[in-house]
Amino acid sequence: MGLVRVDLNADVGESFGRWSLGDDDALMPLLTSANVACGFHAGDPLTMRRACRSAVAHGVSVGAHVGYRDLAGFGRRFVDAGVEELAADVVYQIGALDGIALSEGTQVRYVKPHGALYHATIEHREQASAVVSAIVDYDPGLAVVGWPGSQLLTLARHRGLRTVEEWFVDRGYDASGRLVPRGAPGALVTDPEVAAANAVRAVERGAGASLCVHSDSPGAAATLRAVRDALTDAGTEIVPFAA
Repeated sequence: MGLVRVDLNADVGESFGRWSLGDDDALMPLLTSANVACGFHAGDPLTMRRACRSAVAHGVSVGAHVGYRDLAGFGRRFVDAGVEELAADVVYQIGALDGIALSEGTQVRYVKPHGALYHATIEHREQASAVVSAIVDYDPGLAVVGWPGSQLLTLARHRGLRTVEEWFVDRGYDASGRLVPRGAPGALVTDPEVAAANAVRAVERGAGASLCVHSDSPGAAATLRAVRDALTDAGTEIVPFAA
């Protein structure tokens, strides 16, 4: 196989106040890394603290899932933020989660952009640079998770950061290798067995060191369980990339 070890990550901590999203309790025991929302696109201090506490209980690495300041749009709308402003927002989010993580006996070990910011950093050099600069300024020991070949990972490597390429278990890919846009036919992979088979093939060809499931996808826990079982049966060791 292209990889004999792989990480499983998911977006968690995305509830806000009385608004509940995702089944973190079902997902956390199946993960090796948890992308915890930091309060800008989703999440609040109590939700963040509960996510970190659960991660500690299950031996899961905590990552800062940083996004645009866009609760109403769930961070899935592009924001034309300047480099200085965006870098400050990213530092703020990492620091907020790191403080809560420390109170629960762990710490932030990596950073992954969320939603529209994630997609912007594939080709938007200025915004990718802002995210990278924020990470370097906060803690150059943090890893960065992103799209293979993206500006984000290219700039991160140039600045000496550890980079982790990922592949999406619950999303459809088009012929060019890009994600099918949300809302379009084939955007989501909802059959756990199909997702599991796709994940095994992705690992075989070395598509990513970390595989992601979105917690708000239909049947996310069942999908993640099927993926984990299929990978284990195929001889893949499932371990966190940032222990």
